[in-house]
Amino acid sequence: MIKNSETIDEFLARSAADVEEAVRAAAAAEIMPRFRRLAAHEIDEKSGPHDLVTDADRRAELYLTEALGALLPGSVVVGEEAVHANPASYEAIRGEAPVWIVDPVDGTRQFVRGEDGFCTLVALAQGGVVRASWTYAAARDQLATAVRGGGAHLDGERLFAGPPEPDHDLRVATSHPDYTTDEQKRALLGLRVPGVAFRSCGSAGLEYLAIARGDLDAVAFSWEAAWDHAAGLLLVEEAGGAHLTLTGEPFRITGGNSLPFTAARDAATARRVAALLSGNPG
Repeated sequence: MIKNSETIDEFLARSAADVEEAVRAAAAAEIMPRFRRLAAHEIDEKSGPHDLVTDADRRAELYLTEALGALLPGSVVVGEEAVHANPASYEAIRGEAPVWIVDPVDGTRQFVRGEDGFCTLVALAQGGVVRASWTYAAARDQLATAVRGGGAHLDGERLFAGPPEPDHDLRVATSHPDYTTDEQKRALLGLRVPGVAFRSCGSAGLEYLAIARGDLDAVAFSWEAAWDHAAGLLLVEEAGGAHLTLTGEPFRITGGNSLPFTAARDAATARRVAALLSGNPG
């Protein structure tokens, strides 16, 4: 818990390892035992056939809600599945209390298919600012962490995204067409230019990790759900990257962003992709 006048930074210095342990434990208890063992009755649709939820999502979120709340009394948890049940609970992101933003299984479709491209995402934010994040790809045994002002790390090794390789096509992962409006589809068509190679994204959290590692140059996403973006955007920032909306402002986890937005390995690439999305490549 935050003791007396302890700051978030002081809490993180003392308890970041406990958060990591909770994330790993949730995956070990509730996600991995169901990996490639899901029964049909453990899988449900939410908004449609492309929007799935499993018992692993639900139970891992409950585990993390209890564990993270105990680590930081007075904090609140905004989890994807809880918000699906009660949309008003999302408003806590805009409050002043410390808030844990949780996506228990990011990449549920991949998880259901038995593929290893999924992860658990946890971010700690306050006042609309993400202060720390954890991205855990349990099936790959990879844990990426970021602390604002303290850098990004993968399994303890510092991450530096660096600029894209010169004389190579820009590699961009984009929102799947199934999840975009007609206006957003037109914006994404701005990437259909020579020198850009784009594809549909998988797990958003793992795409952000790929940027932080320098394995992907940018993303262009068309939705705002904070649990998909909060952890990865801080990871990218702390690895030296940047993110921009169509209005040229950084993405805000509190919402109201001009979409699509981009996150990229460096500021110059973010500006280039944002300009293509806005139809003003210059």
